[in-house]
Amino acid sequence: MRLRILAALAAISVAALSGCGETGGSGANAGALRIMAPAAPGGGWDQTSRTAEQALKSADPGRKVEVYNVPGAGGTIGLAQLAGEKGNGSLLMTMGLVMVGAIEQNKSTVTLAETTPIAKLTEEYEIIVVPAESPLKQLSDLVAAWKADPAKVSVAGGSAGGTDHIVAGLMAKAAGVDPKQVNYIAHSGGGEALNALLGNKVTLGISGVGEFAEHVKSGKLRALGVTSGERLPDLDAPTLKEGGLDVELANWRGFVAPGGLSDADRHALTDLVTKMHDSQAWKDAVAKNGWIDSFQTGQQFADYLAAEQTRVKGIIAEMGLVS
Repeated sequence: MRLRILAALAAISVAALSGCGETGGSGANAGALRIMAPAAPGGGWDQTSRTAEQALKSADPGRKVEVYNVPGAGGTIGLAQLAGEKGNGSLLMTMGLVMVGAIEQNKSTVTLAETTPIAKLTEEYEIIVVPAESPLKQLSDLVAAWKADPAKVSVAGGSAGGTDHIVAGLMAKAAGVDPKQVNYIAHSGGGEALNALLGNKVTLGISGVGEFAEHVKSGKLRALGVTSGERLPDLDAPTLKEGGLDVELANWRGFVAPGGLSDADRHALTDLVTKMHDSQAWKDAVAKNGWIDSFQTGQQFADYLAAEQTRVKGIIAEMGLVS
């Protein structure tokens, strides 16, 4: 009897140690992976993070993946938290053009230099919408309203200094309106901006096509224009250039990890994200959301990130968004 009890205890001990091995340790090979969406639920970063979660689980069914939200200040609150996770190879943060602008706009003491670039994932054009019952039927109506009184035209979008804000400023400039006079109302996530639009609390909204397209198709919102060079398939909306505003801009999103990663952890995360990108689940989601596949990893993405920081800093300074 005593031998049977000892054998049972030994078996339990081995099982416990095996269980710890499945989720313990550090690095992307340890099993559990967390993805931070540094914004409120419902926006582009949240959408990208949760799409990646499902694609990762499809590509690697045994892996545990958790998405969590850290909203505020154009992602710079989340960025500061990420910086505090130095060396953590089991954490990714979704980010993009919005964060590059927000770092400048908010004079963030934490910058992307304190992260490890992993991959650029997608690009997405922006869409300009109004509530279905809005008197603004086309871009020329918006331009006329802007010129009459910019303060009365409230624009809902994401964080100050982000892609939506930049588009609003570039549109105003192209329309002959001082970008500094744009009445821009920043929201911490696309869901909040959508609620403001559907509640007729703002004049118009600007966001990624994927966030508003279904509401345009359902008739709840009306599209005044898109920021692409050519009309987008499956979406009844003119380009801004067709409407007389010489503006073209694509948002982009990607993954960074904490700084101070070991080479092994950096390679493991890059390989994991590459596996996700190559999965059918990710390809289907990219097509469904109208995203553009712009996958880059390693030094190529690091170089792109550096160039974007220089470019965006110039744009928002020209628009008067930073002093």
